[in-house]
Amino acid sequence: MIRDAAAADFPAILAVINDAAEAYRGIIPADRWHEPYMGESELARQLAAGVRFRCFVEDSTVVGVMGIQDRGEVQLIRHAYVRTEHRSRGIGALLLADLIAGTDKPILIGTWQAATWAIRFYQKHGFRLVSDEEKTPLLKKFWVIPERQIETSVVLADRRYRPELAQQEGGPPPRE
Repeated sequence: MIRDAAAADFPAILAVINDAAEAYRGIIPADRWHEPYMGESELARQLAAGVRFRCFVEDSTVVGVMGIQDRGEVQLIRHAYVRTEHRSRGIGALLLADLIAGTDKPILIGTWQAATWAIRFYQKHGFRLVSDEEKTPLLKKFWVIPERQIETSVVLADRRYRPELAQQEGGPPPRE
């Protein structure tokens, strides 16, 4: 079941993020790794900045989370994580589809350049990498992240952001 996160889900969201983020250990630049990957104060800052989480709940336990943040002309997918023991079961795909269906705005996703599995996941669901030239201005405009993270990240966009992708790939035109 997918539902909006409640205030009482704060510890569960944090636990899911930190469990799933172990996949980044030794993959992302060492200077960007934190222990824990996300602390309570950072999650609180993300929530205060308008990140709205959806939770995938199984047997009364939050096993996956994905956030969305309204940034005016676009929405950002933020903090997409599924507990390690629940991966490869389609939970991330269900959460992503749920968030996509909930907005008519273009969607952008930022992730670590070295997280090739994450990039493939988003590409499988219709997102395309923007050019290196376009990436940095987008990250500076829509995200609040350090310069080092900008250097080591990529941005993916949906067809609503890049309508020409739908025509190039023979897909449906973007929703208006």
